[in-house]
Amino acid sequence: MININDIMETINMISEENLDIRTVTMGISLLDCADSDAKKACDKIYDKICRKAGKLVETGEAIASEYGIPIINKRISVTPISMVAAASGADPVLYAKALQRAADSTGVNFIGGYSALVHKGFSAGDEALIRSIPEALSVTNNICSSVNIGSTKAGINMDAVKLMGQIVRETAEITADRDCIGCAKLVVFCNAVEDNPFMAGAFHGVGEPDSVIHVGVSGPGVVQAALKKCPNGDLGELAEIIKRTAFKITRMGQLVGSEASKRLDVPFGIVDLSLAPTPAVGDSVAHILEEMGLETCGTHGTTAALAMLNDAVKKGGVMASSYVGGLSGAFIPVSEDAGMIAAAKSGDLELSKLEAMTAVCSVGLDMIAIPGETSAEVISAIIADEAAIGMVNSKTTAVRVIPAIGKKAGETLEFGGLLGSGPIMKVNLTKSPKKFIDRAGRIPAPLQSLKN
Repeated sequence: MININDIMETINMISEENLDIRTVTMGISLLDCADSDAKKACDKIYDKICRKAGKLVETGEAIASEYGIPIINKRISVTPISMVAAASGADPVLYAKALQRAADSTGVNFIGGYSALVHKGFSAGDEALIRSIPEALSVTNNICSSVNIGSTKAGINMDAVKLMGQIVRETAEITADRDCIGCAKLVVFCNAVEDNPFMAGAFHGVGEPDSVIHVGVSGPGVVQAALKKCPNGDLGELAEIIKRTAFKITRMGQLVGSEASKRLDVPFGIVDLSLAPTPAVGDSVAHILEEMGLETCGTHGTTAALAMLNDAVKKGGVMASSYVGGLSGAFIPVSEDAGMIAAAKSGDLELSKLEAMTAVCSVGLDMIAIPGETSAEVISAIIADEAAIGMVNSKTTAVRVIPAIGKKAGETLEFGGLLGSGPIMKVNLTKSPKKFIDRAGRIPAPLQSLKN
């Protein structure tokens, strides 16, 4: 039975506490678009995306209007392009341009999947696609790229890690005139998942249906507001409040996903119940942690508070939907979170503390601006450290760092919109990891991988 108080509470969440559906993402398989002729393959890709997702934006807007639920982004994820491009052997940038044409025609915010999966080595087309990433992200506006360089089962491909340090650096340099925006659309993963609806890391896994609808919900402001009502409760009480709040948020995502699935005649996939912050006031994961009792995000106790938050969000979500997936938990992107930005600017939140926090959150080092002088091997080492956390803990970790070309620690990069502004964080540049990175090869899978 519907309780009038629950209805009023949900209305208040939307109007006062920044509750929204962050994204409705359609995953589309492009495996049947592969062709030895690159032009034919690109035409097939464009036609299939437009045929499948031509009404995605229109449908999302209709659902938002009818139900009064804000749907911020409508997005598409596709099969890792390295798999499709391998059939032709042509310049992968041709495929990036085809995806951009499809993004323009469908009106979506982003298409993710300019990607390669190289956690155990390079297959045909992988290295060519990776080397093309800087150019591809500089000549397109709505295309996102990701590379999976490690997994718990395979270990870490350090050849790929070394290469990705160079690629991140090149991407920053080639888009330096636009505040290095290319790197904001590039993620390096360990244990990447196939059903992630969030950018920039979304791609459509080979185990997914031909097409599918995934939903990514948000709601840091809702959780913070709920905790404000319990100023003196113990941590067990706070965990219960977070679980109940996550349940309600996930229910809304399930409703939107099911409705979009029905209207578009596409199977419903998963709800990703990640708390995805924005630069808006009252929409911050850092502020949730401070509401739990920390004077500021980044102080001692931050990792423990984040672990409790992440766990409670997952427990509440799985009770609300049988199909929770993606990343699901709490994101800690610096430039996209007003509280994280403030803590980084004040010096209370440092890169080493963020790395520790990634062991218990949903993803990893996300949207972090670093000094422009940071070398490719230091970037590779940052990627390796983060991948090791994911590999050993059997969880997804990622690195999305932006070398701010021409700028130093303490300055700021301005992206605007959901990407916010990035305070440039200090990186240890006094000692070099170059010899370690140059050894390359593969870090073997940990003992945890032997589960069969």
